[in-house]
Amino acid sequence: MPDEASANPSRKIFLIATEESGDRLGSSLMKALRRRLGCSVRFEGVGGQTMAREGLVSLFPIEELSIMGFTAVVKQLPMILRRIRGTADAVIAAAPDVLVIIDSPDFTHRVARRVRARCRGLPIVDYVSPSVWAWRSGRARAMRGYVDHVLALLPFEPEAYRRLEGPPCTYVGHPLLEQVGVLRPDALERQRRDSAPPTLLVLPGSRRSEIRHHLSVFGEAIGVLQQSIPEIDVVLPTTPHLVDEITTALATWPRRPRVVVGEDDKRAAFRVARAALAKSGTVTLELALAGVPMVAAYKAGSVEAWIARRVIRVSSVILANLVMRENVIPEFLQEDCVPGKLAPALQEILTDSPMRRRQLKAFARLDTIMATGQRSPSERAADIVIEVMRESRRRT
Repeated sequence: MPDEASANPSRKIFLIATEESGDRLGSSLMKALRRRLGCSVRFEGVGGQTMAREGLVSLFPIEELSIMGFTAVVKQLPMILRRIRGTADAVIAAAPDVLVIIDSPDFTHRVARRVRARCRGLPIVDYVSPSVWAWRSGRARAMRGYVDHVLALLPFEPEAYRRLEGPPCTYVGHPLLEQVGVLRPDALERQRRDSAPPTLLVLPGSRRSEIRHHLSVFGEAIGVLQQSIPEIDVVLPTTPHLVDEITTALATWPRRPRVVVGEDDKRAAFRVARAALAKSGTVTLELALAGVPMVAAYKAGSVEAWIARRVIRVSSVILANLVMRENVIPEFLQEDCVPGKLAPALQEILTDSPMRRRQLKAFARLDTIMATGQRSPSERAADIVIEVMRESRRRT
């Protein structure tokens, strides 16, 4: 049994994750903490099905907070505020050794501020930095009042926190690093990637609002592209809960893509894909790690777009570009997200063009840029959570 387990027979850790991505991070962190602290560690908080499999009984179903769009949030505001108050009350009542808030800053940071105001001695760790380097940079300094340590997924974030005078921040690594082995092709799959017909991935997003905004224009762009390159194996990975909606929307496409469902089939498609048309987001980093050149696009509602234009302060909204510190992936946002612009860019990256070669050269640097040493991101995160608990006990 680890030394921490024998020295500290019982620890209570309160975790809050309100989205699927945070739920996966929380589950991996729980496993790593249990390996370090032993079976006596207890978990309470908010999480989804993955964290539930690790023993967490969630205060409420996180699906309640799956709300997208300004108007929808306003309508659900009374429920959201009630959940924030109730979660903060539950943290205080549980009296844990540490509170770990995971992503979803609009919810989790409001809980953390309430907890800190009522229990100043409780250490708080923020797993996944809000995008202080992109917009609302003043949040970094404000976080010093209620966050003791930030666990960063992106290698440039610790320097951003130092520059913005935020709380201590450590790069622990992105969870995608643990999937590199299943994202990259073996020799046979590489041969398929380089052969005809080329496989083109279409990734419109994982939320219904994203599918609504992207799927039609993506379909039109593929239709234009197929006039120049008739033989393309178009593959659209999705999740079980979106299959029916995707299938209905694809009825308007001139030629239906092959729909694959689930993570295993998605990763298999990544390993043979020659190129991708993707919604801007984490998937661009996933594609880059898999070595798949891409065109990125994004359309939002008019209110969200108006706000974004006035607050975003980075040279690119493409996550992979930001990590590589080089804008090698073309991005087509809002009024530029149209078939007449997407199709020519796709044609370029499907061929042995300078754009394609430049992307592949940049992707080859990612392993070095994102390296975390011998320990996995979840293990590095667990190390810091435990150290924050130790420091808190030393102070008391």
